[in-house]
Amino acid sequence: MRKSSIINPLTKAAALASSLIMCVTLAACSSSSSSDSSKSSSSSSSSSDDKNQIAGVTATGKLGEKPTISFKTPMTVSDGSYVVLQEGDGDVIQDGDRVCAQGIALNVKDGTELMDTWTKNTPDCSLVVSSSKLSSTYYDQIKGAKLNTTIGFGVNDQNTSGYSYIMAMTFVSKSKDLEKATGEEVTDVPANLPKVTRDKDGKPSVDMNGQGSVDKLVTQTLIKGSGKTLTDSDTAVVKYTGWLTNGKQFDSSWDKNTTFDADLSASGQIISGWKQGLIGQTVGSQVLLVIPPDQGYGADGSGDTIPGNSTLVFVIDILAAY
Repeated sequence: MRKSSIINPLTKAAALASSLIMCVTLAACSSSSSSDSSKSSSSSSSSSDDKNQIAGVTATGKLGEKPTISFKTPMTVSDGSYVVLQEGDGDVIQDGDRVCAQGIALNVKDGTELMDTWTKNTPDCSLVVSSSKLSSTYYDQIKGAKLNTTIGFGVNDQNTSGYSYIMAMTFVSKSKDLEKATGEEVTDVPANLPKVTRDKDGKPSVDMNGQGSVDKLVTQTLIKGSGKTLTDSDTAVVKYTGWLTNGKQFDSSWDKNTTFDADLSASGQIISGWKQGLIGQTVGSQVLLVIPPDQGYGADGSGDTIPGNSTLVFVIDILAAY
Protein backbone atom coordinates (compact mmCIF):
# COMPACT_ATOMS: atom_id res chain seq x y z
CA MET A 1 0.00 0.00 0.00
CA ARG A 2 1.28 3.42 -0.95
CA LYS A 3 2.81 5.58 1.75
CA SER A 4 1.29 8.72 0.30
CA SER A 5 2.86 11.13 2.72
CA ILE A 6 6.29 10.72 1.12
CA ILE A 7 7.08 12.25 -2.26
CA ASN A 8 10.35 11.42 -3.99
CA PRO A 9 11.27 14.16 -6.49
CA LEU A 10 13.09 12.94 -9.60
CA THR A 11 16.60 14.06 -10.30
CA LYS A 12 17.39 15.04 -13.86
CA ALA A 13 19.18 11.73 -14.50
CA ALA A 14 16.41 9.68 -12.96
CA ALA A 15 13.79 11.57 -14.93
CA LEU A 16 15.58 10.81 -18.18
CA ALA A 17 15.97 7.14 -17.33
CA SER A 18 12.32 6.76 -16.40
CA SER A 19 11.00 8.66 -19.40
CA LEU A 20 11.16 5.57 -21.60
CA ILE A 21 7.69 4.64 -20.38
CA MET A 22 6.68 7.84 -18.56
CA CYS A 23 6.38 9.70 -21.85
CA VAL A 24 3.66 7.40 -23.15
CA THR A 25 1.31 7.68 -20.18
CA LEU A 26 -1.76 9.84 -20.13
CA ALA A 27 -0.18 12.19 -17.61
CA ALA A 28 2.99 13.02 -19.51
CA CYS A 29 4.04 14.16 -22.99
CA SER A 30 0.39 14.63 -23.87
CA SER A 31 0.04 18.29 -24.72
CA SER A 32 -1.35 17.23 -28.08
CA SER A 33 -3.60 14.50 -26.71
CA SER A 34 -6.77 16.44 -27.36
CA SER A 35 -5.97 16.63 -31.06
CA ASP A 36 -5.01 12.95 -31.04
CA SER A 37 -8.25 11.66 -29.58
CA SER A 38 -10.04 11.11 -32.87
CA LYS A 39 -7.16 9.31 -34.59
CA SER A 40 -6.66 5.58 -34.89
CA SER A 41 -3.95 3.38 -36.36
CA SER A 42 -6.00 3.07 -39.56
CA SER A 43 -6.00 6.83 -40.28
CA SER A 44 -2.30 7.31 -41.05
CA SER A 45 -3.11 9.06 -44.33
CA SER A 46 -5.14 11.83 -42.70
CA SER A 47 -3.75 15.36 -42.57
CA SER A 48 -3.88 15.49 -38.77
CA ASP A 49 -1.89 12.25 -38.58
CA ASP A 50 0.65 13.54 -41.10
CA LYS A 51 1.24 16.57 -38.87
CA ASN A 52 2.23 14.31 -36.02
CA GLN A 53 4.75 12.28 -38.00
CA ILE A 54 8.39 13.24 -37.54
CA ALA A 55 10.18 13.72 -40.86
CA GLY A 56 13.83 13.14 -41.61
CA VAL A 57 14.60 10.45 -39.00
CA THR A 58 15.94 7.04 -40.07
CA ALA A 59 17.18 3.88 -38.37
CA THR A 60 19.47 1.11 -39.52
CA GLY A 61 20.49 -2.15 -37.92
CA LYS A 62 19.29 -5.69 -37.32
CA LEU A 63 15.76 -6.02 -36.00
CA GLY A 64 15.67 -6.61 -32.24
CA GLU A 65 19.10 -5.05 -31.69
CA LYS A 66 20.12 -1.49 -30.83
CA PRO A 67 19.44 0.61 -33.92
CA THR A 68 21.57 3.42 -35.29
CA ILE A 69 19.34 6.48 -35.58
CA SER A 70 20.15 9.45 -37.81
CA PHE A 71 18.67 12.90 -38.33
CA LYS A 72 19.85 16.40 -39.14
CA THR A 73 20.39 18.68 -36.18
CA PRO A 74 19.11 20.87 -34.78
CA MET A 75 15.49 19.87 -35.21
CA THR A 76 12.29 20.29 -33.26
CA VAL A 77 9.69 17.76 -32.19
CA SER A 78 6.28 18.14 -30.65
CA ASP A 79 4.71 16.06 -27.91
CA GLY A 80 2.58 13.36 -29.48
CA SER A 81 4.69 13.21 -32.64
CA TYR A 82 6.15 9.90 -33.82
CA VAL A 83 7.93 8.05 -36.59
CA VAL A 84 7.97 4.32 -37.31
CA LEU A 85 11.68 3.62 -37.74
CA GLN A 86 11.69 -0.16 -38.19
CA GLU A 87 8.81 -2.53 -38.85
CA GLY A 88 9.12 -5.59 -36.62
CA ASP A 89 8.93 -9.28 -37.49
CA GLY A 90 7.56 -10.76 -34.24
CA ASP A 91 4.18 -11.40 -32.68
CA VAL A 92 1.53 -8.70 -32.90
CA ILE A 93 1.11 -6.54 -29.79
CA GLN A 94 -2.49 -6.72 -28.59
CA ASP A 95 -4.69 -4.77 -26.25
CA GLY A 96 -3.87 -5.57 -22.63
CA ASP A 97 -0.35 -6.85 -23.32
CA ARG A 98 2.49 -5.89 -20.99
CA VAL A 99 5.33 -4.88 -23.30
CA CYS A 100 9.05 -4.75 -22.57
CA ALA A 101 10.83 -2.01 -24.51
CA GLN A 102 14.45 -1.10 -25.01
CA GLY A 103 14.97 2.61 -25.53
CA ILE A 104 17.32 5.34 -26.69
CA ALA A 105 16.79 9.04 -25.99
CA LEU A 106 18.44 11.38 -28.50
CA ASN A 107 18.74 15.13 -27.99
CA VAL A 108 17.18 16.80 -31.04
CA LYS A 109 19.40 19.86 -30.56
CA ASP A 110 22.66 18.08 -31.33
CA GLY A 111 21.89 14.35 -31.74
CA THR A 112 23.69 13.27 -28.57
CA GLU A 113 22.51 10.15 -26.79
CA LEU A 114 20.98 11.09 -23.45
CA MET A 115 20.27 7.55 -22.19
CA ASP A 116 19.77 4.01 -23.41
CA THR A 117 18.72 0.70 -21.95
CA TRP A 118 20.44 -1.48 -24.55
CA THR A 119 23.96 -1.19 -23.13
CA LYS A 120 23.10 -2.79 -19.80
CA ASN A 121 20.17 -4.79 -21.23
CA THR A 122 17.62 -3.26 -18.87
CA PRO A 123 14.37 -3.08 -20.85
CA ASP A 124 11.46 -1.29 -19.22
CA CYS A 125 8.48 -3.61 -18.79
CA SER A 126 6.10 -1.19 -17.09
CA LEU A 127 4.13 -0.42 -20.26
CA VAL A 128 0.64 -1.93 -20.49
CA VAL A 129 -1.17 -1.43 -23.79
CA SER A 130 -4.49 0.03 -22.72
CA SER A 131 -6.47 3.06 -23.86
CA SER A 132 -7.00 3.91 -20.19
CA LYS A 133 -3.26 3.97 -19.49
CA LEU A 134 -1.76 5.49 -22.66
CA SER A 135 -2.45 8.68 -24.56
CA SER A 136 -4.11 8.00 -27.89
CA THR A 137 -1.04 8.60 -30.08
CA TYR A 138 1.01 5.98 -28.25
CA TYR A 139 -1.83 3.52 -27.87
CA ASP A 140 -2.69 3.74 -31.56
CA GLN A 141 0.90 3.24 -32.67
CA ILE A 142 1.89 0.46 -30.27
CA LYS A 143 -1.27 -1.65 -30.43
CA GLY A 144 -1.06 -3.74 -33.59
CA ALA A 145 2.67 -3.28 -34.04
CA LYS A 146 4.88 -6.37 -34.18
CA LEU A 147 7.63 -7.18 -31.71
CA ASN A 148 11.03 -5.79 -32.80
CA THR A 149 9.30 -2.69 -34.16
CA THR A 150 11.11 0.56 -33.33
CA ILE A 151 9.08 3.76 -33.04
CA GLY A 152 10.50 7.19 -32.25
CA PHE A 153 8.31 9.49 -30.14
CA GLY A 154 8.87 13.21 -29.82
CA VAL A 155 9.17 14.48 -26.24
CA ASN A 156 9.44 18.03 -24.93
CA ASP A 157 10.37 17.51 -21.30
CA GLN A 158 11.53 20.96 -20.34
CA ASN A 159 9.99 20.87 -16.87
CA THR A 160 11.64 17.66 -15.64
CA SER A 161 14.73 16.76 -17.64
CA GLY A 162 15.24 20.05 -19.47
CA TYR A 163 15.53 18.35 -22.86
CA SER A 164 13.62 18.01 -26.10
CA TYR A 165 14.35 14.61 -27.56
CA ILE A 166 13.32 11.57 -29.57
CA MET A 167 12.62 8.47 -27.50
CA ALA A 168 13.19 5.50 -29.81
CA MET A 169 11.44 2.47 -28.32
CA THR A 170 12.01 -1.07 -29.59
CA PHE A 171 9.38 -3.55 -28.38
CA VAL A 172 11.28 -6.73 -27.55
CA SER A 173 8.80 -8.97 -25.68
CA LYS A 174 5.26 -9.12 -24.36
CA SER A 175 3.19 -10.96 -21.77
CA LYS A 176 -0.21 -10.86 -20.07
CA ASP A 177 -0.64 -10.01 -16.39
CA LEU A 178 -2.56 -12.49 -14.28
CA GLU A 179 -6.05 -11.52 -13.18
CA LYS A 180 -5.76 -13.27 -9.81
CA ALA A 181 -3.41 -15.55 -7.91
CA THR A 182 -2.92 -18.83 -9.76
CA GLY A 183 -0.78 -21.43 -8.07
CA GLU A 184 -0.79 -24.23 -5.53
CA GLU A 185 -3.02 -23.82 -2.50
CA VAL A 186 -0.97 -23.87 0.71
CA THR A 187 -2.44 -26.50 3.04
CA ASP A 188 -0.48 -25.93 6.25
CA VAL A 189 -1.64 -22.39 7.09
CA PRO A 190 -1.52 -21.95 10.90
CA ALA A 191 -4.99 -22.27 12.43
CA ASN A 192 -4.67 -19.11 14.52
CA LEU A 193 -4.34 -16.74 11.54
CA PRO A 194 -7.21 -14.87 9.87
CA LYS A 195 -9.14 -17.21 7.58
CA VAL A 196 -9.32 -16.11 3.93
CA THR A 197 -11.95 -17.19 1.41
CA ARG A 198 -12.37 -16.09 -2.22
CA ASP A 199 -15.28 -15.59 -4.56
CA LYS A 200 -15.31 -17.07 -8.07
CA ASP A 201 -13.40 -14.07 -9.45
CA GLY A 202 -10.70 -14.36 -6.80
CA LYS A 203 -11.73 -11.43 -4.59
CA PRO A 204 -10.79 -12.28 -0.98
CA SER A 205 -12.85 -12.02 2.18
CA VAL A 206 -11.54 -12.54 5.68
CA ASP A 207 -12.70 -13.90 9.00
CA MET A 208 -10.36 -12.32 11.56
CA ASN A 209 -10.50 -15.46 13.68
CA GLY A 210 -9.69 -13.47 16.82
CA GLN A 211 -6.67 -11.74 15.27
CA GLY A 212 -5.40 -9.02 17.58
CA SER A 213 -2.55 -6.55 17.42
CA VAL A 214 0.97 -7.78 16.67
CA ASP A 215 4.43 -6.35 17.26
CA LYS A 216 6.14 -8.42 14.54
CA LEU A 217 5.26 -8.82 10.86
CA VAL A 218 3.37 -12.01 10.00
CA THR A 219 3.78 -13.22 6.41
CA GLN A 220 1.84 -16.25 5.23
CA THR A 221 1.65 -17.50 1.65
CA LEU A 222 -1.87 -18.74 0.90
CA ILE A 223 -1.38 -19.62 -2.77
CA LYS A 224 2.13 -20.37 -4.04
CA GLY A 225 2.68 -19.08 -7.56
CA SER A 226 5.27 -20.42 -9.98
CA GLY A 227 6.43 -17.12 -11.46
CA LYS A 228 9.35 -14.79 -10.88
CA THR A 229 10.66 -14.38 -7.33
CA LEU A 230 10.39 -10.76 -6.20
CA THR A 231 13.56 -8.90 -5.22
CA ASP A 232 14.23 -5.43 -3.86
CA SER A 233 14.83 -4.20 -7.40
CA ASP A 234 11.37 -5.18 -8.68
CA THR A 235 8.01 -3.53 -8.97
CA ALA A 236 5.18 -5.92 -8.16
CA VAL A 237 1.80 -5.54 -9.87
CA VAL A 238 -0.82 -6.53 -7.31
CA LYS A 239 -4.45 -6.60 -6.29
CA TYR A 240 -5.10 -6.21 -2.60
CA THR A 241 -7.61 -5.69 0.18
CA GLY A 242 -6.80 -4.22 3.58
CA TRP A 243 -8.66 -4.51 6.89
CA LEU A 244 -8.30 -3.39 10.47
CA THR A 245 -8.28 -6.20 13.01
CA ASN A 246 -11.88 -5.36 13.96
CA GLY A 247 -12.83 -6.57 10.48
CA LYS A 248 -13.41 -3.14 8.95
CA GLN A 249 -12.19 -2.95 5.35
CA PHE A 250 -10.40 0.31 4.62
CA ASP A 251 -9.21 -0.22 1.02
CA SER A 252 -9.49 -2.68 -1.84
CA SER A 253 -8.24 -2.54 -5.41
CA TRP A 254 -10.74 -5.31 -6.19
CA ASP A 255 -13.61 -2.92 -5.48
CA LYS A 256 -12.06 -0.31 -7.78
CA ASN A 257 -11.20 -2.88 -10.47
CA THR A 258 -7.63 -1.62 -10.51
CA THR A 259 -4.14 -2.92 -9.88
CA PHE A 260 -1.34 -1.27 -7.93
CA ASP A 261 2.35 -1.14 -8.87
CA ALA A 262 4.29 -1.61 -5.64
CA ASP A 263 7.87 -0.42 -6.11
CA LEU A 264 9.99 -2.61 -3.85
CA SER A 265 13.15 -0.63 -4.59
CA ALA A 266 12.02 2.84 -3.58
CA SER A 267 12.29 4.12 -0.03
CA GLY A 268 8.92 5.26 1.28
CA GLN A 269 6.83 4.43 -1.79
CA ILE A 270 5.02 1.66 0.10
CA ILE A 271 4.74 0.87 3.79
CA SER A 272 7.66 -1.22 5.04
CA GLY A 273 5.42 -4.15 5.99
CA TRP A 274 4.50 -4.56 2.33
CA LYS A 275 8.10 -4.30 1.18
CA GLN A 276 9.38 -6.84 3.70
CA GLY A 277 6.42 -9.15 3.20
CA LEU A 278 6.50 -9.19 -0.62
CA ILE A 279 10.23 -9.62 -1.24
CA GLY A 280 10.89 -13.32 -1.76
CA GLN A 281 7.32 -14.09 -2.84
CA THR A 282 6.58 -15.29 -6.38
CA VAL A 283 4.34 -14.02 -9.15
CA GLY A 284 1.04 -15.90 -9.04
CA SER A 285 1.03 -16.06 -5.24
CA GLN A 286 -1.53 -14.81 -2.76
CA VAL A 287 -0.03 -13.55 0.49
CA LEU A 288 -1.56 -12.73 3.88
CA LEU A 289 0.24 -9.98 5.79
CA VAL A 290 -0.46 -8.97 9.38
CA ILE A 291 1.46 -5.74 9.83
CA PRO A 292 2.38 -4.10 13.15
CA PRO A 293 1.92 -0.33 13.48
CA ASP A 294 5.62 0.48 13.17
CA GLN A 295 5.67 -1.16 9.73
CA GLY A 296 2.39 0.40 8.69
CA TYR A 297 1.21 3.91 9.50
CA GLY A 298 2.55 4.18 13.03
CA ALA A 299 1.12 6.43 15.72
CA ASP A 300 -0.32 8.89 13.20
CA GLY A 301 -2.44 6.46 11.21
CA SER A 302 -3.68 7.48 7.77
CA GLY A 303 -6.55 9.89 7.22
CA ASP A 304 -9.93 9.00 8.60
CA THR A 305 -9.71 5.31 7.71
CA ILE A 306 -6.69 4.00 9.63
CA PRO A 307 -6.40 5.08 13.28
CA GLY A 308 -3.03 5.55 14.91
CA ASN A 309 -1.23 2.43 16.17
CA SER A 310 -3.33 0.12 13.99
CA THR A 311 -2.35 -3.44 13.16
CA LEU A 312 -3.25 -4.00 9.50
CA VAL A 313 -4.32 -7.17 7.70
CA PHE A 314 -3.77 -7.44 3.94
CA VAL A 315 -4.43 -10.12 1.37
CA ILE A 316 -2.32 -9.47 -1.74
CA ASP A 317 -2.40 -11.23 -5.12
CA ILE A 318 0.84 -10.84 -7.09
CA LEU A 319 -0.09 -10.57 -10.77
CA ALA A 320 3.17 -9.57 -12.44
CA ALA A 321 6.60 -8.07 -11.76
CA TYR A 322 8.95 -5.85 -13.72
